[in-house]
Amino acid sequence: MTLPTATVLIVCPDRRGLVATFANFIYKHNGNIIHASQHTDFAAGLFLTRIEWQLEGFDLSREEIESAFRAIAQPLQAKWELHFSDTIRRIAIWVSRQDHCLLDLIWRQQSKEFLAQIPLIISNHPNLKHIAEQYGADFQHTPISKDHKFEQEAKQLDLLKHYSGSRCYEVQ
Repeated sequence: MTLPTATVLIVCPDRRGLVATFANFIYKHNGNIIHASQHTDFAAGLFLTRIEWQLEGFDLSREEIESAFRAIAQPLQAKWELHFSDTIRRIAIWVSRQDHCLLDLIWRQQSKEFLAQIPLIISNHPNLKHIAEQYGADFQHTPISKDHKFEQEAKQLDLLKHYSGSRCYEVQ
């Protein structure tokens, strides 16, 4: 059995000491970092990082982590997301005509290789509707051409908002 972990995804203006600041937050709360990666986008002046740590022994509850982390993130002008490995996420899958990738994702989800619900499959072709129906996912056909690409993409974002039941992230 795999023990649950927390992962924080962070984007902020680059400056010295960010790795130490974020790692120290986890260390001072008795956390054990099991994976960390970071990258600096020099052109944009941004620092990006993903840090995953074990929750066993961590001295903040899940509910307390967000407010405690906010205290260090706000002064750094950081945008961040916190995720837990045992949270079942709702995902949408975009497909086209071929079924192999869709089937692979569905089989991995059903075998619990990754925790997710798949309530929605979106496609620019109607070909895979039968697979979505077979596995209990709604299928939305949104054909796209260069003449109405932006309208269809807006429709897809509306679908995500409808199916998410909560906050829907938009790429900026």
